[in-house]
Amino acid sequence: MEMMNSGEILKKIEDNREKIRKFGVKKIGLFGSYARGEQKTGSDIDILVEFEKGKKTFDNYMGLKFFLENLFGCKVDLVILESIKPELKPHILGSVKYASGI
Repeated sequence: MEMMNSGEILKKIEDNREKIRKFGVKKIGLFGSYARGEQKTGSDIDILVEFEKGKKTFDNYMGLKFFLENLFGCKVDLVILESIKPELKPHILGSVKYASGI
């Protein structure tokens, strides 16, 4: 599989926004090596997600994770906004690129 860049990843997410919304997603974005343009072969895709109120369930989390891994054909590290350690929040939130329309 050819390595994607951040724009291609975000476009794939945006092209699948209706399916992604079914998992209760309020906001979704890319962070980490792909967002910084520093990805290497074998890098996983780091995705930050914020769920709608009352939609942060195990089933929605796992369903979204599997959906994204199938969509991209590689491992996805799916991080829930509320679960980020306070000391990491500025670093992650400073580099996140959000998908539009979600």
